[in-house]
Amino acid sequence: MISVAIDGPSGAGKSSVAKKAAELFGLVYVDTGAIYRTIGLAAFNRGMNTKDADVIIPFLPELDIDMRYNENGEQRMFLFGEDVSSRIRTPEISMCASNVSAIPEVREYLMDMQRNMAKKYDVIMDGRDIGTVILPNADLKIFLTASPEARADRRYKELIQKGNNVTLDAVLEDMKKRDAQDSGRKTAPLAAAADAVYLDTSDMTLEESVSAVCRLISEKTGKKLK
Repeated sequence: MISVAIDGPSGAGKSSVAKKAAELFGLVYVDTGAIYRTIGLAAFNRGMNTKDADVIIPFLPELDIDMRYNENGEQRMFLFGEDVSSRIRTPEISMCASNVSAIPEVREYLMDMQRNMAKKYDVIMDGRDIGTVILPNADLKIFLTASPEARADRRYKELIQKGNNVTLDAVLEDMKKRDAQDSGRKTAPLAAAADAVYLDTSDMTLEESVSAVCRLISEKTGKKLK
């Protein structure tokens, strides 16, 4: 089995790059952040304080979360049978996801799901602690990053395209808050694995970022493009 771990801050392009690289190599793409976002959305829908572990932990057994792939190989997230793939991408739910992901029991709850995917398939998995915690023995670890301004601009354009009413300043502020929260949490903080390859995409287009990641995958695993 081949496993590629891509970690990095919110808005660095992990999902877009990993998804395209998986398609080009014929690998299974696993967006772990989407799973945490779905838990965050579930708690948000119930009016829960997503920072309160005493409220979130008992809620976990009630959850019905499913990860499916459509005919185009795109990962879709389902919550209680409803496709919530678009709803989990708002800034508000991003913060909820960051909050619940800081709770150790939530991470433990999802760890087996993520590791089992890597046991069954050749995967590209992205998140915040894939190379450091989930897949410490991954064949290739990449820490994909970009400046806060570049990341906020990308996320802003994505949200506007989806019809969300947001401002660039607000998106940048949310981005900086999440960076601080993800990097400063006690459980599985955002950090590069010691043997990860750093890739700064601030000045790269999506195509250039994908090309750089594909080159690293080929060099490290010997796998050829489809």
